[in-house]
Amino acid sequence: MPDPNEKQEEKPDALISDKEKAQMKLYVSRDKKQRGGKQVTLIQGHEGPQQVQEQLLSKLKSLCSAGGSLKEGELIIQGDHVKKVIDFLMKAGYKQVKQKGG
Repeated sequence: MPDPNEKQEEKPDALISDKEKAQMKLYVSRDKKQRGGKQVTLIQGHEGPQQVQEQLLSKLKSLCSAGGSLKEGELIIQGDHVKKVIDFLMKAGYKQVKQKGG
């Protein structure tokens, strides 16, 4: 019998269905404007709840071994990790992932 005092970990993936993931258009790009010359990887177009975005950001940061943040609906990963991020998103069920820019 589960301990009632123990918090059950919610799965934020349950907040967003596979169908919603497949319909979401995500754009991954490399940027260094307004960032002191440092490159970052931007993920734009995620329309899911804040909790899902934060969990996705956490997974991407650990995958890329880099820092990152969530600002105005954009997921920002420090460094140039465009290919890694696109591969991860495709495997995670996001079907419409496109690279923006070079």
